[in-house]
Amino acid sequence: MTTAFKQIRFSGLLVLWLIALMVFAVRAPAFFTLANFTSVLQFSTLLALVTLGQTLVILTGGGGIDLSVGGIVSLSGLAIASLIKAGTPALIAGIAGVVFGGILGSINGFLITRLRLLPLIVTLGTYYAYNGLALALTGGAPISGLPASFGLLGQDAVLAIPLHTWFLVAPIFLVMLFTLNQTPLGRWIYAVGSNEKAARLVGLPVDAIRLGAYALSGVLAALAGLVADSWLLSARPNIGDNLELLSLTATLLGGTSIFGGSGGFAGSLVAVLFFTSLQAGLQMLNVNSIWQLGLVGMFLIGSVLMDRMIRTAEPK
Repeated sequence: MTTAFKQIRFSGLLVLWLIALMVFAVRAPAFFTLANFTSVLQFSTLLALVTLGQTLVILTGGGGIDLSVGGIVSLSGLAIASLIKAGTPALIAGIAGVVFGGILGSINGFLITRLRLLPLIVTLGTYYAYNGLALALTGGAPISGLPASFGLLGQDAVLAIPLHTWFLVAPIFLVMLFTLNQTPLGRWIYAVGSNEKAARLVGLPVDAIRLGAYALSGVLAALAGLVADSWLLSARPNIGDNLELLSLTATLLGGTSIFGGSGGFAGSLVAVLFFTSLQAGLQMLNVNSIWQLGLVGMFLIGSVLMDRMIRTAEPK
């Protein structure tokens, strides 16, 4: 995808965001309060972490997609809460939960890269497996009663910006952005996503790169589960519901091609902020959550259609 087309797509997203903000300014002035700004960032963290992983997976091509992220968020969050309730120090429990998320993501990567199964089918299957396991282990009830001290990461803020935004989202985004744009690994990711056959011919470790992408997606989803636990001081078996749809839509709306090899993290993060601010504004306008989900579906279809149109218009 040429630079001009990328700029057009990114500009279109900013225009949509501006229109939404203008509507909220007229219909819901409370949207522009400092408390709502903090609330939007609070909700953004979970989606941002999952979307960064989703973007990486899709960038590596091969039909890459991770529909299991919501299940990993829920299951990892339950694992962390269970360890804390059993007396494990919060730091160790958090690290163990994140490693567990990486293992869950690696299962996806193994099935896809080693057994050559379709990513859509694999991650849809593990989505049901991880979600089902989370519900089965808890009977659908949350694990509550986590110590108040554990809420520091999820509930505290500095300059109206949540701590998890400062210490998780921002540094992870910057490291991933630098890696993708300034390192050989980043060039390999684009090469693998753009032309798998050519990448294999020049000796790039295609399978290792894709396996690593799914593993990192699992790690980031587990971090989202950690933040959710700290924020709510409980682990809910359904906390990851709809994150797979939202992260996929944010990735595509942010300019990453569904076919891989084109896009990046900056557009995805802007799309995340667009979605979370849109949802907050629509809630203030008392728009039913069902309609909100339908709007996300429309954006998803529109993003794929736009990607197809841009590819068709590109000079061969």
